[in-house]
Amino acid sequence: MLYIRCSHGLRPRYTTARTVETVRYMHKKTEKEMKVIVDNKIPFIREAIGQIADEVVYLPGKAFTPEAVRDADALIIRTRTLCNRQLLEGSRVRFIATATIGFDHIDTEYCRQAGIGWTNAPGCNSASVAQYLQSTLLLLQQHSPDRPLAGLTLGIVGAGNVGSKVAEVGKRLGMKVLLNDLPREEREGHDGFASLAQLAAECDVISFHVPLYKEGKYKTLHLADAAFFGSLQRRPVIINTSRGEVIETEALLRALDSGQIADAVIDVWENEPDINLELLGKVFIGTPHIAGYSADGKANATRMSLDALCRFFHLTAQYAIEPPQPATPVITASSLTEAALQMYDPRRDCDALRQHPELFEQLRGDYPLRRERRAFTLVTPQQYQLF
Repeated sequence: MLYIRCSHGLRPRYTTARTVETVRYMHKKTEKEMKVIVDNKIPFIREAIGQIADEVVYLPGKAFTPEAVRDADALIIRTRTLCNRQLLEGSRVRFIATATIGFDHIDTEYCRQAGIGWTNAPGCNSASVAQYLQSTLLLLQQHSPDRPLAGLTLGIVGAGNVGSKVAEVGKRLGMKVLLNDLPREEREGHDGFASLAQLAAECDVISFHVPLYKEGKYKTLHLADAAFFGSLQRRPVIINTSRGEVIETEALLRALDSGQIADAVIDVWENEPDINLELLGKVFIGTPHIAGYSADGKANATRMSLDALCRFFHLTAQYAIEPPQPATPVITASSLTEAALQMYDPRRDCDALRQHPELFEQLRGDYPLRRERRAFTLVTPQQYQLF
């Protein structure tokens, strides 16, 4: 038996060794005990949530069933759990927190009708995605030394928390940056924003950072389709770390084969985890939806989810969530590229996926979380600004 000290005193913890792990925190009975079901791949949450919930059940993301959630008060999930009428109707669930930026796996209209509160974690992994883009852009430069990044134009589709940080990366690397973001442009005015047509005409790299909207005014489903690729004028590199369905796979394959684009970097795929193996074999870098998977980003998402849970249920709890230190906290490097790739080299994740694409879900779920820049001390000839 393991005791955990928290603001409510000592609570004994019991665990089972099964895939579904149940943790009960026994303490002075209240009028109503709280039960929370948590995706078992969410890190840094187990000790902290013990200060909040009376009963915690850990399940794989796809094992959230109507029977499992029926008597739960809250769910803490990732993108693999589809929260809709089929899952939630007739349950006791009053609140859903997704420890992710995206929330297209939550039927927000049904939640509104059913009186179920929900939250996502906007910006939680923005620095992690920026780190991924930083290393990827430097690898592209290493691969094509005759095309230095300084002087190239980077187009960013979606200039929210993530896209804005990626813009910082591009500017630090000497790139001209164009931003395309229709919702922001409508709110803030035209200054500082470019049309998708302008990006198609001027950009050497185009990176997608939009939510997935399947319909409506800001529809992003298959935003990059055959017509988009046909409009490109500079054979850009296409990068997608947003949602797989933002790019039409067959159109992307044709663009690669025809030379409409120079190359592609794909972290998110249509039909995950059953990804297109032909596309995996053709892209410059292909990874298993882990661009945002830094320990720092995951800690942020867990903290934001728990904070929202406490606000919704008017609870008070004290917890500190800090990711572990990296195995090699001091980096000695002779160049910007060397320093960035020592912190994170996406080729490792690409090689692992190409060797075992059938393990997409396992590679993603058991991903060894990396650390961001603040966890490292750099020993370099000059001071580099890195994510």
